[in-house]
Amino acid sequence: MSGSQGRSVSYYAVPVITGELRNKIDGVWNAFWSGGISNPLEVIEQITNLLFIQRLDHEQRLKERTARVTKEPVKDPIFAPDEQGLRWTEFKMLDPETMYQRVADEVYPFVRRLGGDGSTYSEFMGDARFTIQSPALLDKVVGLLDAIPRDKPDTNGDLYEYLLSKLSTSGVNGQFRTPRHIIDLMVRMTAPQVGDTICDPACGTAGFLVSAAEYVRDKYPSVGTDAGQRQHFHHRMFHGFDFDSTMLRIGSMNMLQHGVAAPDIRYRDSLSEGASEETGRYTLILANPPFAGSLDYESTAKDLQQVVKTKKTELLFLALFLRLLEPGGQAAVIVPDGVLFTASKAHKEIRRILVEDQKLDAVVKLPAGVFRPYAGVSTAILFFTKTDNGGTDDVWFYDVRADGFSLDDKRNPIESDDLPDVLDRWSERNGLERERDRTEQSFVVAKSSIAEQDYDLSLSRYREVKDSNINHRPPLQIIADLETLEEESAKALAELRALLS
Repeated sequence: MSGSQGRSVSYYAVPVITGELRNKIDGVWNAFWSGGISNPLEVIEQITNLLFIQRLDHEQRLKERTARVTKEPVKDPIFAPDEQGLRWTEFKMLDPETMYQRVADEVYPFVRRLGGDGSTYSEFMGDARFTIQSPALLDKVVGLLDAIPRDKPDTNGDLYEYLLSKLSTSGVNGQFRTPRHIIDLMVRMTAPQVGDTICDPACGTAGFLVSAAEYVRDKYPSVGTDAGQRQHFHHRMFHGFDFDSTMLRIGSMNMLQHGVAAPDIRYRDSLSEGASEETGRYTLILANPPFAGSLDYESTAKDLQQVVKTKKTELLFLALFLRLLEPGGQAAVIVPDGVLFTASKAHKEIRRILVEDQKLDAVVKLPAGVFRPYAGVSTAILFFTKTDNGGTDDVWFYDVRADGFSLDDKRNPIESDDLPDVLDRWSERNGLERERDRTEQSFVVAKSSIAEQDYDLSLSRYREVKDSNINHRPPLQIIADLETLEEESAKALAELRALLS
């Protein structure tokens, strides 16, 4: 990307919960299920609520510590003198029955009233529900959360990451979670810098923002020591929008648990509100927006319709991202394959805009099974830079055939994994990659060739087959060719539908 020249790619390890703590979490999870709460999103919501309540007490203790040092009264106390019994450190000592009554009848009403104070941890608690059905279960959850070492922020982040992984393994609400290894790939390819302003306009659980924060903290240790960088990192760097209060609560807590003190996570229906106040505000957008099909014109932002006249959410989101980025800003966005080849006027126009008016950097085709077991839809990642004056000389294509997991509903770990190779070849996109034939897994296509194909961005349009003898091709190549046939069939069907609509 022109906007990322000089950015280097680095790997970092994603820590995981192991041993006794993992067993405790699994035990609490099973207790929720046996207690009648079988929706994993509701389980995480209840744990998130308690983490907010626990954090209130932590913030109060910090204020009290400061007051002792300065020998002044506690500034802006969270708990009044007659509300001390609502603090985590107080009610956790009670017997299960008494604690249950206090949390249900006093603590939850208290935190719901805090919603107007503007703080990150309370902004989305106004509609928080308490649905834990037994004192024994509440006692077990409080005990687990209380046992987490507060002096180890990595443990807090790992705990929450493990909880959120349950959305992917429970077979319910998986649409809220993009696989972490795909998120990390996109973050490493865009290589966020310490001065970036990063946005996910459909943030959900804030996985992209968390990964970007971890990357920046790992790549630039100065964010913990330089006062200016630290202020930017905690207060101005990360922005996320969503229109679901539960997602806002979970996403906000995810950032807090990963050590970002005051992320800008807020309510916004991104496609239904004007984007004028956000125009040109962000240097990096990372997103896997929901593609719900079509919207009514009446409920769609008119400023987005000016970019591309359509009801299709996948195209409107691309228009939104271009509006939100500042010139020179970059984006990495997951899109359904239809965006790459559908022949409707709106689809062609958004592709033309990316190629001719902006700088389209890369198309990374993902295997169809990446989002199983929830969907087998084929997707790709678009990488582009906002320039408003063109700049696309050529586009880098990569065909990901394996992502380290089986492509069936089980998604078990396997040895085949193209993602490290994606990163290696990406770093050579302006060098050795230009010498690759179109028969290879990655190659570069000139803008003129793309324009000749009516801005078709499907990899199969430009791939050349060296040897069609199936007996001499490796299994993954056979699978890739079959996927190509499937893609071409889907493209033909989409074009027919566009002609008939």
